Amino acid sequence: MTVNPLQKLPLLGGLSPAQFMRRHWQKKPCLIRQAVPGVVPPVTRPELLALAARDDVESRLVQQAKGGWQLRHGPFERRQIPPFSRPGWTLLVQGLDLHVPAAHELLSQFRFVPEARLDDLMISYASDGGGVGPHTDSYDVFLLQVSGQRRWRVGSVKDATLVDGVPVKLLANFQPTEEWVLEPGDMLYLPPRWGHDGIAVGNDCMTCSVGFRTPTPTETARDVLQRMIDALEAPDQEPHYRDPAQSATDTPGLIPAALQEFAQKAVISALNDAHSLSCALGESLTEPKAIVWFEGGEPLQAGQGLSLDRRTRMMYDERHVFINGESFRAGGRDARLMRQLADQRTLGAREVAQLSADARELVSDWAEAGWLRGV
Repeated sequence: MTVNPLQKLPLLGGLSPAQFMRRHWQKKPCLIRQAVPGVVPPVTRPELLALAARDDVESRLVQQAKGGWQLRHGPFERRQIPPFSRPGWTLLVQGLDLHVPAAHELLSQFRFVPEARLDDLMISYASDGGGVGPHTDSYDVFLLQVSGQRRWRVGSVKDATLVDGVPVKLLANFQPTEEWVLEPGDMLYLPPRWGHDGIAVGNDCMTCSVGFRTPTPTETARDVLQRMIDALEAPDQEPHYRDPAQSATDTPGLIPAALQEFAQKAVISALNDAHSLSCALGESLTEPKAIVWFEGGEPLQAGQGLSLDRRTRMMYDERHVFINGESFRAGGRDARLMRQLADQRTLGAREVAQLSADARELVSDWAEAGWLRGV
């Protein structure tokens, strides 16, 4: 489940991940012919329709007709999906990696980018002429053609004005500078904010999109600060505010400067807690999406290895291990093995046996929660 940063890969057109990141990542597009030779779609068309009918799967239907653009959100019954012979429509299913093992395996090939940045794998099915119009994304994206053909027009965006009055964000003055038709196995990488417009050529066009997390400062601060607040505990014998020098006042509605300074120092002190900040960030980054839920599993048995569930998010820093929105202190051998589990998403029976009794009890609890399973 890990990728050698120095190994040259067909996935990256013969570049190593290290070379690709230096030359292209957030810098310039890259077209890779036969990045995945002999690629097989991770789902069949009937399987995709079945996923779009589920309420725990995020799906959208985009159509372009004489009346303009239409956008609807799933779940969709089969009768709500247009006939496959009708041109100009696209079905998008988000988070395919959470539900389909083959999609999870495909997404894992991109783990040369930190897990904290990797988001999900989306698949789009389009009839002839289908697409979502010229647009930009705020994140990096790998566009892998897995069935049929799609024509991509790409260009840097000098005018980000959007078309008014449509339910999808379309560039009003898109000026492409490059154009390619992608066949199954071909892949296109685009940095953030590059304009692109993909149009299906013929029916049964399926494209997998590997997207990345790009939180804004406000989003990050809001979630991290809320977690820090929730974790804030008062120490024993905490001093209260005192104001022995307070004089009598004829402006009782005015907040005293000393009280303002007291509050400021209290907030700054809480924010300067590096341990709390690290925990809050790790918990935020590993929190499963709202539509993700786990079924209970079985406790680990003696002699078993273990493997993370594909929906589980696990990361670490120098002092902590984070899994599905929870944080744990770890040190020594336990820390080394937990980091190995986060990187490789599996531990052999020999490594599990090396865990301390407390750590084995913890991973057994995770197994019962459905976060991992014995193998």
